Amino acid sequence: MQNPSHLEVVRVRHPLKFRLLRVTRVEALSPALVRVTLTGDLSEFVSASFDDHLKVFFPAPGAEKPVLPSLGPDGIVFPEGVERPAARDYTPRRFDTVANELDLEFALHEAGPATAWAAQAQPGQYLGVGGPRGSMVIPTGYDWHLLIGDETALPAIQRRLTELPASARVAVVVEVANRAARIPLPTEADLYAIWQYREESESEQPLVDAVREIWLPPGEGYVWAAGEASAIRAVRAHLCNERGVDKKRIRASAYWRRGAQATHETIDD
Repeated sequence: MQNPSHLEVVRVRHPLKFRLLRVTRVEALSPALVRVTLTGDLSEFVSASFDDHLKVFFPAPGAEKPVLPSLGPDGIVFPEGVERPAARDYTPRRFDTVANELDLEFALHEAGPATAWAAQAQPGQYLGVGGPRGSMVIPTGYDWHLLIGDETALPAIQRRLTELPASARVAVVVEVANRAARIPLPTEADLYAIWQYREESESEQPLVDAVREIWLPPGEGYVWAAGEASAIRAVRAHLCNERGVDKKRIRASAYWRRGAQATHETIDD
């Protein structure tokens, strides 16, 4: 069992920089997930945690490039007289310093500017990115890890799995629309994966129900959960109130909210 004092989550801040990047590759991982590889000025780019998020700026309809803000003495400033671009938060799935490439993955789950752009993305197009502004670095040395989420959480889950050592014990619970949305989860860690398919479930909360059934091993563990706001709140409440998981050992985030746009918030008390 690990010494709890060596397992504290550490917050790291990064200088904020805005970048105009160009698409080099587009790959459909499933009918619900598209990977876009970007290149450009990625000097000094830092992403220290698997669930970091970038602010991604999309071109306006008919425009080739998005409008990017700058960082002024009083904060973020957009050019005067120009409509602000649509912007959403996304996880840096992979950053390759040698190839000078950044991968983002887009879940095609609801109508909106991000889904509309990702559905037609082609090499040569442009996106703007800002950040990450900071990272919450979660140690890998816990006795066990539990990763929970839906399609929007898959990029972070995939990245965490590639970063965990072979000695790690990890369970993953993922809710997706159907079997076609299932993707490989390569990792060196000892992985136990549960996939929930909405089209085959009679439950209104398939993700929560799956978490209710999962066994939690003894020892020091850490839970990471992200996805639709109401589902992740219910997951967190169950783990804290019914399973006795310490709130300090859960990082829960709403990546989207049913019926709303541009949701990204930490779920806590």
